[in-house]
Amino acid sequence: MSKNFKKFAILTLLLFSSTSIIESYACTRVVYKGPNGTIITARSMDWKEEMPADLWLLPRGMERYGEAGSSSIRWSSKYGSVITNNHNGSTDGMNEKGLVGNALWLAESTYPKFDKENPDATISISLWLQYALDNFATVQEAVEKLSKEEFIVLSSTIPGTDTYVTVHLSLSDKTGDSAIFEYIDGELCIHHDESYTTMTNSPVFKEQLAINGYWNNIPGTTMLPGTNNAPDRFVRASYYMDAIPKTDDTRVAIPAVFSVIRNVSVPYGISTESQPNISSTRWRTVADQKNLVYYFENVLNPNVVWVEFNKLDFSKNAKTKKLSLSNNEIYAGETSKDFKETKPFQFTPVIID
Repeated sequence: MSKNFKKFAILTLLLFSSTSIIESYACTRVVYKGPNGTIITARSMDWKEEMPADLWLLPRGMERYGEAGSSSIRWSSKYGSVITNNHNGSTDGMNEKGLVGNALWLAESTYPKFDKENPDATISISLWLQYALDNFATVQEAVEKLSKEEFIVLSSTIPGTDTYVTVHLSLSDKTGDSAIFEYIDGELCIHHDESYTTMTNSPVFKEQLAINGYWNNIPGTTMLPGTNNAPDRFVRASYYMDAIPKTDDTRVAIPAVFSVIRNVSVPYGISTESQPNISSTRWRTVADQKNLVYYFENVLNPNVVWVEFNKLDFSKNAKTKKLSLSNNEIYAGETSKDFKETKPFQFTPVIID
């Protein structure tokens, strides 16, 4: 047996073992860096069931409550944002400063335990991403603040299900900086480096980097891992993001990024009972952080929709608005005019008191 074959066999075993514990949810996130400040972040949402999603315009000055019992933190949104709402939580979005947040499933997540005798300040996981979009313009600001751990994130089940939410959070900004936040064994782990442009689900992020390090020694034109498992998607996304043309022409850059996030998506209707870690892609987003344009693609809708931030009112006391997409509404192109004034939704609470 050749030395290279032994290495490949070991890697294959590693990939199999690292994906055997993945829950039946999967996503991918990538960051594109082009010339002249062109930064684009894309993600896919893969889920075992239909995942209804709406887009919301949330202005500055909105008063927030952490929705995690009497010890919940309170704040007022410093920045306006456009977010994708699933189950009354912010799953994805971009604020008016070009900070993008993406929540991806991580089965290994373990959140801090709440001590009623000595309670910490708290926030519901449904607001974790929104807190970042509301308060920070850059990844560096977010890392500096969140690393102080002035509150803990508490999780709960998805409304109407017995599925406990376990996610990690990625942030990227218009400078190309990037950070991933994970709760492992109840401790907050922050991975902060502008080179962290790709992430998927399991395993934990540091192990994703190790797997990708091996594949960096194998030319992508010779062989790439092709399954829908998270480590394979990580390697494929990393390779293609490096391979696509780097340009500041959004007519080229946006389709190129879409092509990568589609490449690592799971075909619609895929459901393998013996491999519950594989789930169909339900929707995708692409955020142009230089030009402040947020794109959304539902796989059941033949059209891509987008919203240009310069056509929105994020000012304090502006109206909260929604672009309803969860009932298979059909839109196409720039949709700022189609957002309708809507009463703000309540973020999903965590009941602890």
